[in-house]
Amino acid sequence: MALLGLSLSEMDIKRFYEMSIHEAAINWRRYPHSSDSTTYSRNHVVTLSGNQQLDVSASVEFKGDPNCADPEQMLVSAVSSCHMLFFLAIAEFQGFCVETYEDNPQGFLEKGSKGGMEITRVILTPKVVFSGDKRPDQATIAKIHNGAHKNCFIRNSITASVEINHS
Repeated sequence: MALLGLSLSEMDIKRFYEMSIHEAAINWRRYPHSSDSTTYSRNHVVTLSGNQQLDVSASVEFKGDPNCADPEQMLVSAVSSCHMLFFLAIAEFQGFCVETYEDNPQGFLEKGSKGGMEITRVILTPKVVFSGDKRPDQATIAKIHNGAHKNCFIRNSITASVEINHS
């Protein structure tokens, strides 16, 4: 069987498709809101494996702290990060050396088809720089992005559309 254009043994395939568990810890305590005394602070801490701590709040539009990440930003960055990691893996397998990969993804919080607010679409705008003797043409870069798009776990887990505008 082939995955990402790779030829995998039966054991590799079994390992690849085994479930994995991803955990985080969320910690919130009641504090007064910094600019609205009639409500509570939305600030909280997310602790990831490796003990990385991220200060998180609601988005500013929902009384969040502009100095903190918000869940919508984290979702959009997760889509972009996942796409990038698959892109890098496919490029390397095909013999290309990626020197830099930059993206400024955007997510659109809009009224969805079910009537509630949701991230309806994500736009990725990756800029990739290759080095070495073997460099892909634009058609090959598009195929690598297509493979990354198809295989990205996060993209496959959300209902929002994901558009890739690469140059």
